[in-house]
Amino acid sequence: MNAAVSPHIFDVDQANFETEVLQASLTTPVLVDFWAEWCGPCKSLGPMLEKLAVEYNGAFRLGKVDVDKNQELAGIFGIRSIPTVILVKDGQILDGFAGALPEGQLRQFLSQHVQPLEGDAEDEEPEDLAPESPEQAINRLQQDIATNPNRPELKLDLAIALAQAGHASAAESELNALPANLATDSRAVRLRSQLDLARSLEGTPSMEELQQRVHANPQDWEAHDLLGVRLLLGNDPATGLEHWLLMLGKARDWNDGQAKKRLLAAFNTLDDAELVGRYRRRMASLLF
Repeated sequence: MNAAVSPHIFDVDQANFETEVLQASLTTPVLVDFWAEWCGPCKSLGPMLEKLAVEYNGAFRLGKVDVDKNQELAGIFGIRSIPTVILVKDGQILDGFAGALPEGQLRQFLSQHVQPLEGDAEDEEPEDLAPESPEQAINRLQQDIATNPNRPELKLDLAIALAQAGHASAAESELNALPANLATDSRAVRLRSQLDLARSLEGTPSMEELQQRVHANPQDWEAHDLLGVRLLLGNDPATGLEHWLLMLGKARDWNDGQAKKRLLAAFNTLDDAELVGRYRRRMASLLF
């Protein structure tokens, strides 16, 4: 990866972290990308972050931390998997994410915290800032794989998108075809846990249809249940968990205690310890 493609992209180490990241973030937000040469997903995420740094033209700076060369710095921030990205603003860590997000979600993440400099960034259509749907991601990734067959990390991205769209069998096929180094990637391991949930979406109504059913009949527990799975595997796991908590409070025994089973399965698939802890406590308060 080349951190010299733009004046807004730079390499970070312990020597310059305080001045180039913490102090610099007092005037300009700094996105810090923890990566490594051997990391497949990093090779997918890195170029997209660099592209956006160039496009935003100084609205934020991109600092790149090679974790192999800066193990102590990675340890200070508790980096457990890569890629991991943190946003530093006003000298504080404001937000972040782990894993290689698709470009649509990266744009959404940036739009929450960074304003393009007037006249510098390319004008974006409103839909460019909207989250990329799983089906859109599938189409984009299939095209990317066709033109870049030697980038196996794209197949992991495709497996994740297929699972999010409810195509569990196709997702499992892509997952099983990954090379050994990607098969043990944290996202791949987590995806295997998610596939049991994704299988329940085969042949079921779309997100929009399920939302309409819930609106028309707030006691349509099947719709609540399936909507919870779609949200959990999509971009809004907290709202998915809310559907099962509602069921747990109002229809605990529906379908042999489905809500409790879904919540326990969901906790095993999520990588957000704070979110899991919060909803475990809420589940316990309803059960006991």
